[in-house]
Amino acid sequence: MFNNANRIALFFLVLSVIGSLHVFFNVDPTWREQSQTYQIYENDLGQSAYTIRGREVLVESAVPYESSPLRQEALNNVREQPSLSQQWVYDNQDPTQLRLIKPVFHYGIWSLLPAFVAILLCLLTREPLVALFGGIVVGAFMLGRFDITDAVLIPNMATTSAAGILLLYLWLLGGLMGIWSKTGAAQAFATYMTEHFVKGPRSAKLITWMLGVLFFQGGTMSTVLVGSTVKPMADKAKVSHEELSYIVDSTASPIASVIAFNAWPAYVQALIFVPGVSFLATETDRIAFFFNSVPFSFYGILAVLGTLLISLNINTFAGKPLRKAIERARTTGQLDAPNAKPLSAKELQNTTTPENYNPSMLEFILPIILLIAVAITTFVVTGSPQINWAFGAALGLCIVMALSKGMQLGDLLDGFGTGIKGVVVASVILMLAITIGAISKQLGGGIYLVELLGQQIPFWLLPVILQAMTMVIAFSTGTSWGTYAIAFPLALPLAWAIAGTQGLGNPEIYMAICFATVLNGSVFGDQCSPISDTTILSSMTTGCDLLDHVKTQIVPASYAAGTAAVLWTISTLLLV
Repeated sequence: MFNNANRIALFFLVLSVIGSLHVFFNVDPTWREQSQTYQIYENDLGQSAYTIRGREVLVESAVPYESSPLRQEALNNVREQPSLSQQWVYDNQDPTQLRLIKPVFHYGIWSLLPAFVAILLCLLTREPLVALFGGIVVGAFMLGRFDITDAVLIPNMATTSAAGILLLYLWLLGGLMGIWSKTGAAQAFATYMTEHFVKGPRSAKLITWMLGVLFFQGGTMSTVLVGSTVKPMADKAKVSHEELSYIVDSTASPIASVIAFNAWPAYVQALIFVPGVSFLATETDRIAFFFNSVPFSFYGILAVLGTLLISLNINTFAGKPLRKAIERARTTGQLDAPNAKPLSAKELQNTTTPENYNPSMLEFILPIILLIAVAITTFVVTGSPQINWAFGAALGLCIVMALSKGMQLGDLLDGFGTGIKGVVVASVILMLAITIGAISKQLGGGIYLVELLGQQIPFWLLPVILQAMTMVIAFSTGTSWGTYAIAFPLALPLAWAIAGTQGLGNPEIYMAICFATVLNGSVFGDQCSPISDTTILSSMTTGCDLLDHVKTQIVPASYAAGTAAVLWTISTLLLV
């Protein structure tokens, strides 16, 4: 039976589908040039190449920028998709400085429709699967892909990235949690921590916060590792799942933007080259610029400090929804709201240890230590933590320890299957979230939003505008790194132009402030978005309802973002 919210959702979805068909048949795309700069070197074979995410990529032959069909001047007259997907170019004034330019497009405000549909349907129906699929249908129709299965879902799920997600979050993480449930290892760890360290909700939350800060690599690895580690002891200490998921989520990406000894600088530096800006000329210069801007990462700093206050039971800035969840857990012992639909199955919350099997805390701790050791070692050796290796090693150790202690293979496989069952819904939601994020990026919603900016705005207002724009882009697409790829190549040249036209005395500081607003605004939007992987994984590993996590998190996160906006404005007025 349909309630009013579902009727509104259905009516809105029908209108959105009609709108998407209008775009496909009647609206011409607006094409824009997007450029990236990499540190070029000669490999052992004498070929020009660059490295991205630990992988060497060869550089194709370059042409003068003035002759490229992908330059903006040529794209202004294009309505159909250009024949080239990318091209290396050089400027005549400096032939050694190569840039990779690509054609991207947007449909104006229509480009925001799929993400808006997904988010609104999610809020109306509280069914993430339905909401995400609705957004995917609308976006696919705008692109003319009417065969949703073969033209949209299968291509996105057949990628290396999607296969990695299924392997990690469905098999490895799900299997690990299922075996911990079967062996009783997680419960043994929770019991030990409760008896020796955790004396109540505050100490449980402090341990969670410290682990979040310790694993400052950020993103999905931090979220999964911290969430799955602390949940057993936090449940025993009666920490609400909304509270726990907020602490896990808010010490993932925010801490990575502050303690940036991770993969972030290497990725971002390729996006922030600005012609004529000496302190952004080389890869070394751009990485140094990243670290020099860290003191201006006000949102990241405030988000981490805000979670520390909540961990200390100082709930002044927690917001009413989160305070209500805290009060419910303390007084009634209910870790979820009455109508909640947690992303992890109830089977994972119960221990099903066979008779005559003696659970050991070491079966939880040793796999975690091995997981961390493999992740750190691979990061040092390869430059990127091999998360699949880390979780695979931990799962393998769990299996070996359980079998060596006498657990039957059938019981072990039963636990493995239960674990997969427990995370299958969350994994499907994650796959759909990645699909709609890819569609939103292809439709160019972020590019359109950034284009709304002009060079005539006051210099002191630009940082806050960039913050607001990247918050919207990341919230709509569910990705901070995708937002960086959209926003940085447009925002920093704009900031440099404004610094020049308005005669600023300290342009480098101004650029650092604008850089920090893009970096931090993207983190906020990603962290609060219901279609973000870290949001979904925070809910899944802590056993929280996705919408409850979003609603309770957005208030304290907004306090931090609002304060950061004030600090950026003051810094611009005083230092620039």
